[in-house]
Amino acid sequence: MLEPKRLKRRKVHRGRIKGNTGRGHQLAFGDFGLKALEPKFITARQIEACRIAIARRLQRDGQTWIRIFPDKPITKKAAETRMGSGKGALDHFVAVVHPGRILFEITGVSEALARDAMRLASFKLPIKTKFVVRRNYDGP
Repeated sequence: MLEPKRLKRRKVHRGRIKGNTGRGHQLAFGDFGLKALEPKFITARQIEACRIAIARRLQRDGQTWIRIFPDKPITKKAAETRMGSGKGALDHFVAVVHPGRILFEITGVSEALARDAMRLASFKLPIKTKFVVRRNYDGP
């Protein structure tokens, strides 16, 4: 699973997700992409599940890019712990996703196959997504 090699800070504030994405809203590498339509924290497990779903559908054909990275640490306190006594231990990592962000990109396959692979990946995500095609795409 994806996680940072090292961190500047072990525990960070949760923050809030407001507004649309500032960058990463256009296709940069592939011909087809999966765009987020809602703000949400996407966990490393969810990203990995999407990657596996796409890879299995494409059967090693084409190329895939993951455009998000889980670099925000999320902490969790043990079950049935009393309030207080500080912040919990690091539990997992998430990627902060704003509306409009491209999550995955694919190239080297037909549009129908890419659309189906992205559909399977979208089932693994807790947000609404949209399939996007490069503007000057002519077909294989």
